[in-house]
Amino acid sequence: MKTNWSRALLYSLGSSLIVLLLIFLLGRTLFYSYLSERISLENILIWINYRIGYPDAYIQAGLIIFLLFFIYFFRLEQRHRDKRTLAQIIENMQKITDGDFNHRVPAGGSGELGQLAVHVNRLVDRLKLSLEEERQAEQAKNDLITNVSHDLRTPLTSITGYLGLVDQDRYRDEVELRHYIGMAYEESQRLNQLVQDLFEYTRLRNKEMKLQLVKIDLVEMLHQIFSAFQLQLKEADMDTRMTFEQPRLYVLADGNKLRRVFENLITNAIKYGHDGAFLDVTGRVEGSEIVLSLTNYGESIPAPDLPRIFERFYRVEKSRTKHLGGSGIGLAIAKQIIDLHGGTIEAYSDPEETVFTVRLRALNPDNPPPSSVRSGSF
Repeated sequence: MKTNWSRALLYSLGSSLIVLLLIFLLGRTLFYSYLSERISLENILIWINYRIGYPDAYIQAGLIIFLLFFIYFFRLEQRHRDKRTLAQIIENMQKITDGDFNHRVPAGGSGELGQLAVHVNRLVDRLKLSLEEERQAEQAKNDLITNVSHDLRTPLTSITGYLGLVDQDRYRDEVELRHYIGMAYEESQRLNQLVQDLFEYTRLRNKEMKLQLVKIDLVEMLHQIFSAFQLQLKEADMDTRMTFEQPRLYVLADGNKLRRVFENLITNAIKYGHDGAFLDVTGRVEGSEIVLSLTNYGESIPAPDLPRIFERFYRVEKSRTKHLGGSGIGLAIAKQIIDLHGGTIEAYSDPEETVFTVRLRALNPDNPPPSSVRSGSF
């Protein structure tokens, strides 16, 4: 809300003319009255005429009077403007206090009240953001409870069912008995793995897990990990193709935690990419980072799901994950571990390939790690 200059100017001009007219009439009255003899108006008028001149005297007096009135009316207009602005701020703040956080205080004023409106709007924006974060946290907590309940109920139901058959002697022979016991054992293992995953994810999320940093050669580590997966790769009819830019790629990392990341990525590639027959692994150096990519050529991840695949319990296809025994938390754990190492992990997928890319800070082999850091076995 801007000050009305024209109104102050108009009021000042009119008031100045009125005052000049009053001065003229007052002077005329005094000149022709008996008071003129006592205050010697003749001498005063002679001094004004001699020092200033009658036209200049009127002009100078008029300018002084006009400036004084203009200052007065301008300040008066400012006060009226501030009152109107303050009334608008109070009115708009009342709407905000009633719960309309999308409402904003018009920040058209200048000076302190204008700054007040700006700060009120910033406060409302922060409050709205805090409420939204609180709502999302509450929703995340509810989703966590729902997902944990669902994932715990599924194996428990199976265990209860198989053990119920055994308890009721509803099996034909010892072979079928062993089958039921074996299925119950597999479901108990799945339940145990889920609980362990939840525990590990919670510790990672709350920054309770400390990293044991060692110097690690990622090339050697990946060769060892893939050696352990030879049986699963063979059963999935998949071949591994590894390409590394350098024979040694060193990083400073926690070997056990980093191994968990690549095991999760390889497990996912075998589960969902076995139709592509190949699992490609590449490693290269980009600036101060080592970039590792795992590519499979199976079923792609839909574009709407890509931004959420690292969220806990998020599944691209729940029925498929259920039959394959996934907990929906492996990629979330992988991301937390990479984040703790100061790196990044991202996914890309199209109809031809799905690529998971891990970036970690490279360790220059010419510069040895600090004495507090041990050399790893990889």
